[in-house]
Formats: sequence, structure tokens, C-alpha cells
Amino acid sequence: MTFIKNKEDFICEHCGYEVKGNGYTNHCSKCLWSKHVDIDPGDRASDCGGMMEPIGYENLVGEERIVLRCKKCAHERPNKVSPEDSRDAIVGLASPRS
Repeated sequence: MTFIKNKEDFICEHCGYEVKGNGYTNHCSKCLWSKHVDIDPGDRASDCGGMMEPIGYENLVGEERIVLRCKKCAHERPNKVSPEDSRDAIVGLASPRS
């Protein structure tokens, strides 16, 4: 898997938040949703285009990750949590659901 850095600003298609990209940004820092545009991180080679819902949280040896699942094709991918991400949204993912 090869990473391609893309510095792109975007408007979240889920919540409308204006996201300022830093070259590693691939999900909305407010609601954590993303869009299925990559095959390998940053390549923009996927033709799916489905919305990726945050469905889980992982903390593996100090690396926090959000797990996203595409609503269109069910592809799943973990993404690193960034310092700009909403802690409230992350806590909501990490909390057990009843």
C-alpha cells in the first residue's frame, strides 16, 4: 500500500462542516464521516464514491483509529485519529451501545 499525500479542503457531505485539509485529512473532524474515494490512501482511484460511516474505535498500542464502513459497498478501513477530531464524536464511538 502506497500513501499519496493530498492537501485538500472539503465540505463534509454528511454534516456540512468545512474541513481544512493538511495532506493527511481523509474524514470530517466534526462528525468523523468520510467518502470512499481511495483504493490506497490518497490515490483518489476508487470509483465507488459512497459515504463512509464511522462504526468503531480502536486503540492499538497507543494509536487511536476510527473504523469506517462504506454505506454503498461495505468496504471497511481504519483511519488514524487526528488532533483536530472531535473528542465527543470519538467518545461516542468508543462507548458501548445499548
